[in-house]
Amino acid sequence: MVKRVTAGVKRKLLPISLIGLLLSACQSNSPIEEKPKEEQKITLEIRNPKIEIASPFERMVDAYEQKHPNIEIKVHTVGGAIDDFSDLKAQMAAGKGPDIFTNLGFENTRKWKNLLEDLSDQPWVDEAYQETLEPIKINDKIYGMPMNLEGYGFVYNKDLFDQAGINSLPSTLSELKAAAEKLQRAGITPFATGYYEKWKLGDHLMNIALVRQDNPTAFMKRLNSGKSSIENNPAFRDLLQLLDLTVKYGGDEPLATDYIMEIHTFASGEAAMILQGNWIQPMIDERSPGMDIGLLPIPINNHNQKNPLVVNTPSYWVVNKQTTPSKKREAKKFLNWMVNSKQGQRFMTEELKFVPAFEYIKADKSGPLANDIIKKYKEGRTISSNIIKFPAGVREEFGHATQRYIEHEITREQLLRNYQKTWEQAKKN
Repeated sequence: MVKRVTAGVKRKLLPISLIGLLLSACQSNSPIEEKPKEEQKITLEIRNPKIEIASPFERMVDAYEQKHPNIEIKVHTVGGAIDDFSDLKAQMAAGKGPDIFTNLGFENTRKWKNLLEDLSDQPWVDEAYQETLEPIKINDKIYGMPMNLEGYGFVYNKDLFDQAGINSLPSTLSELKAAAEKLQRAGITPFATGYYEKWKLGDHLMNIALVRQDNPTAFMKRLNSGKSSIENNPAFRDLLQLLDLTVKYGGDEPLATDYIMEIHTFASGEAAMILQGNWIQPMIDERSPGMDIGLLPIPINNHNQKNPLVVNTPSYWVVNKQTTPSKKREAKKFLNWMVNSKQGQRFMTEELKFVPAFEYIKADKSGPLANDIIKKYKEGRTISSNIIKFPAGVREEFGHATQRYIEHEITREQLLRNYQKTWEQAKKN
């Protein structure tokens, strides 16, 4: 999607006497005064990776342009599948990349460092939750502004839960199964299963097994050194039981159901639960305004009575180091406007439905999913996501292999072995 609003510069008719003076000035080689810098038109290009916020993001851009008539902003929205940045890589290689785009942090910060403008001196740096800046920091320099905080689990329809007689939220796998059976007896599909998208299986699902380790960081180090194995890890085995449960009590064609279809199934009340996060709030509001929903932590076995919500900073807004000085300046102004102006903050919370990564921005109007994340955070029931620490290529291969498992092309043991081999190969590369 490309958004373009063009504001022309009005010109007044000049008196004939003044025209004569200008002509004589030109004939005497007098310099013609350039248009003042503040009136020069500057076009910024932004790559937005979140299809969920496409419409409200463009409304926010419209509002900014109205306040800054010399700025035109073109938005290119991608998303809805694994974002491999292939389009961005090609554009950057040709020196034609957008002025503002996003970076995932950690390994991606290092890979893209030479193309990222240093934003360490920006006003918002000291106001961000400092832990959110670590993934985008190298040698104490900050290369991106955190987009927001996101948490995910099972988004559930409270009305359908009540209709099925579910009086308490499931906190174990057995309780989740019992809830699914109640929903099914009430004629309600328990899960909207959109497993056509590899990112859902390779990213969000697999990451649950990593964060459920006793020490996720230590486990990944052991995994990288060959001292631990995915094949023999209880959390990964438990995770596949959860996957089997969602397939058994989900839609008829999980591998033919894409992201948009899955959202529609849930938002229309055809299914009671969906494995997603607070990023779908704008899409739910658009399709079913006022829908009574909540966010349920994901149980993968019968041992964790107080399962945490998985929360992380999904992306960072970055400025293209290759672009012109004037565009860099205006790009930084736009980012600061988003988080420091009342209008920008209103769009972030009320329309984009973000949980801000800045303590001073209140999220009381970001919707029920955001409210659940904030509540769990205050209760100490959230855990950081390690999704962006995956070796390159692992998520895509995990997703593909899991689809083969759902299709019954490989067994559970073969799938676990595939995970392990994929990880080992990625570390070699």
